[in-house]
Amino acid sequence: MDVDLAQLRTLVAVVDEGTLEAAARRLHVTPSAVSQRLRALEEATGRVLVRRGRPAAVTAAGEPVLRLARQVGLLVADTGRTLDPEGAGPPVVPLALNADSLATWALPALAPLAGELRLDLHSTDQTRTSALLRDGTVMGAVTSDAEPVAGCRVTPLGTMRYLPCAAPGFLDRWLPDGPDPAALARAPVVVFDRSDDLQHAYLRRHLPTTADVPVHHVPSSADFLTAVALGFGWGMLPELQLEAAASGDRAVRPFDPAGAVDVELHWQQWRLESEPLDRVADALVRSARARLRGTR
Repeated sequence: MDVDLAQLRTLVAVVDEGTLEAAARRLHVTPSAVSQRLRALEEATGRVLVRRGRPAAVTAAGEPVLRLARQVGLLVADTGRTLDPEGAGPPVVPLALNADSLATWALPALAPLAGELRLDLHSTDQTRTSALLRDGTVMGAVTSDAEPVAGCRVTPLGTMRYLPCAAPGFLDRWLPDGPDPAALARAPVVVFDRSDDLQHAYLRRHLPTTADVPVHHVPSSADFLTAVALGFGWGMLPELQLEAAASGDRAVRPFDPAGAVDVELHWQQWRLESEPLDRVADALVRSARARLRGTR
């Protein structure tokens, strides 16, 4: 495969910006030049790499090429900073973190680096963060996936414990006798999004079917906690959130401590020698091992 740096940069720009026109503005070239470079890269690889839509999207065949393009870009940028530390701008490090880690232990870990690095954070469920590594969107991810993505290395972080929780008023109305199966079948539940299985995994321990349980979807970790505290429904909350949420006007509390669900988290990152990426990894691993279960 014979490709050049301009072609790889063009692929990254098209995927990031979503259109050939926006990629052209970013690269300071014409849309025709973007189209020609992309076509040349596809001819060199013998694959269609990008679906030309709005937005443009990388194909399955394009994912490893996009990952290569980002990795080459990282190495070029790192080398530029080594040769000209004053002239180079701060490195950009794209990361994928599950929303609950972002809301609890991860941001404080990254805060000391914020003045020296530019962090591009992608937040999604821990079962899907590794997909962003696989398609080349990010350089590192906090994930529940212990199987290394191709070209990545894995470091165990620890276990995040989730507990079924609700507001006191909600419990008085819907679950006055605790997690009774008949009551759980009627009680509304708050779910992060349609890929979040934590609540339904708990319900399957108690119910033959969860099809008729009323559900609210709240796809934000902070707003999820607020919805539970306001009595929208019960939900599985990270143990790390409960200390701050156990008092005040919007208190929540566990109603079934024996129903805890433990989610093992891992750090995955590209197998590249990159000082900015290694600094981020070190900060996240140290913080996770200080805050999560099973690592102290």
